[in-house]
Amino acid sequence: MARSGACSAGSLPAVHRSAPDLLDFEDTLSQIGLGYIALFLLGFRPAREQWAALGLILVGYWAAFALYPLPGPGFDYDKAGASNSWPHLLTGFAAHWNKNTNPAWAFDTWFLNLFPREQPFRFNGGGYSTLSFIPTLGTMILGLIAGGVMRSERAPWAKVKWLAIAGAIGLAAGAACGWLGVCPVVKRIWTPSWVFYSGGWCFLLLAAFYVVIDIWGRRRWAFPLVVIGMNSIAAYCMAHLFDSFISSSLNTHLGADIFKAFGQAYQPLLHGALVLFVMWLLLFWMYRRKLFLRI
Repeated sequence: MARSGACSAGSLPAVHRSAPDLLDFEDTLSQIGLGYIALFLLGFRPAREQWAALGLILVGYWAAFALYPLPGPGFDYDKAGASNSWPHLLTGFAAHWNKNTNPAWAFDTWFLNLFPREQPFRFNGGGYSTLSFIPTLGTMILGLIAGGVMRSERAPWAKVKWLAIAGAIGLAAGAACGWLGVCPVVKRIWTPSWVFYSGGWCFLLLAAFYVVIDIWGRRRWAFPLVVIGMNSIAAYCMAHLFDSFISSSLNTHLGADIFKAFGQAYQPLLHGALVLFVMWLLLFWMYRRKLFLRI
């Protein structure tokens, strides 16, 4: 499989933008928002049209990258936010999906510079792009299709069988595309092969949860997840708005050394777990009072 870490965070340079130039459309909510109207309309169409839309999106997006010309042999990747010695640069046909040398990057160098900026946009340090909302829509369509299966008149175990087979096919297709070099599995630019691979895991996990919770009736263990799921928007906002405050407050009131109880290596794990637990308690408080954020 082509390296799915083609945009690994460990060796990324800083994002090339100054503080006032934060306008972009590559964050999670923007990506969902850009594709949501199309998804909403597809929700009223038959499953075969949803599948057709998925195929058109993934094949078309793959072709756009595959046909985009590669940089010349003397290209300086430092100017694209990578480096010529960066170990995650892909070679061969897979190089069409390299960081900041692809059509999605080219689109952003035009589109994002239409807005007032202190400095011209040249690249995103993480390799993220606006047009990733297109294959992200493919992932959303897979969720739409899965929802249709769950709402169908199929027998419970028939639903499990469908999800399991679809999950296995998705995993195999995504891995094969990466391994054969047809399309690398890269999450950051949401390649079509990543849509298949991640979608396969989602189908399999949905099948497993459906068996345990709905068919076997083992539900009590999932209550902590229900608290989060019932207020997913609030949870998302907390993670972005309150994370730093909770983290620093824990260090202030408990002391940083308490998180080193099992050694320095486990400090981030213990600290992160307690931050997560505090957020869950906030969500639990909202759950008990029936306070749910909805759009």
